[in-house]
Amino acid sequence: MTYGRYRWFDEQKRRQQLDEHIKRSRTASFGFQQVPEEEKVQWVCRHFNTVARRYDFMNTLLSFGIHHAWKRAAIRMMHLRPGDRVLDVCGGTGDLARLAARRIQPGGRVIIYDINHAMMQAGKPRLDNDMLRRTIGHVQGDAERIAFPNNCFEAAMVGFGIRNVTHMKRGFTEMHRVLKPGGRFMCLEFSKPTAPLFRWLYDMYSFYVMPFLGELLAGSRQAYTHLPETIRLFPLPDELASILAEIGFANVRYRRLTNGIAVVHTGIKQ
Repeated sequence: MTYGRYRWFDEQKRRQQLDEHIKRSRTASFGFQQVPEEEKVQWVCRHFNTVARRYDFMNTLLSFGIHHAWKRAAIRMMHLRPGDRVLDVCGGTGDLARLAARRIQPGGRVIIYDINHAMMQAGKPRLDNDMLRRTIGHVQGDAERIAFPNNCFEAAMVGFGIRNVTHMKRGFTEMHRVLKPGGRFMCLEFSKPTAPLFRWLYDMYSFYVMPFLGELLAGSRQAYTHLPETIRLFPLPDELASILAEIGFANVRYRRLTNGIAVVHTGIKQ
């Protein structure tokens, strides 16, 4: 269904966001804009530098607080255990890491791994007790080249971040690599609402209300126009499940949340 230029793209266009097409074309999508493949990471870093200070506030405002419920559901689906070591890829301000930290005590550890220093710094004041400060660490690095050896984490997760990785499949492959055999994987991402009327309302909200509030409250209309654009280019749940299985994850499953606005994928490293 199309609403002017604010459309949900077809499978062919979504496949152009994958590594193989990007390598052939030497360009990558930054929202609906095409940028040189090697420059996308700089575009993403500038984007998050702009929004880092107001990121958590805007997430809560724009989602009416529902993103907290999505994250709690996603963490429950990981079945974390005391003592687990968890890698939070593109972990940003650490919402998922804080939820995971409470489930892996005693003896567990969460590493927030993000390329953007400003985002991690913005989340550090929320480590407001000794347990969180002991349990959660921060490493600045590229999701496509995770700076940890093979087979060293019991769990790896990414929440609302893999859309911004230039080579998405490479990022998932790196997460698979650092998991121990039997390790648990989770991806929480935005997706396409299933009900047509709800989808129309969501489109109007995404492309009119969100950019307006982004400009008014966070000082950046462009940042909150970029967000819904990236969502409309992202693989649908079945497509992403196939990609994860191709990479090597077993028992890949997904669960839609809030009429499919968000989707949780899980899998296991065999």
